[in-house]
Amino acid sequence: MTPRQARRLRVILASVLMAVMAVLLVVRLASSTSVLVVGDYGLALILCGIVIELSRNGRTRLGTWLLCVGLVTALAVDWLLL
Repeated sequence: MTPRQARRLRVILASVLMAVMAVLLVVRLASSTSVLVVGDYGLALILCGIVIELSRNGRTRLGTWLLCVGLVTALAVDWLLL
């Protein structure tokens, strides 16, 4: 895979995950209206946007690690605290 293809793949992956996080936010807000829910999923959405920008600027490995660790942490916080 060329670097250009890797960047494009990570941008698409982060965009899809951003859409998934937005849907999960709406579903969670329908069941419980909590500031922690908005904060948790809001930070996950911001993280996806940061990863998209990192990938566009050629920092694909850093973006991949940040995306994986950040989204696993956001989902763990949702599962453990909320």
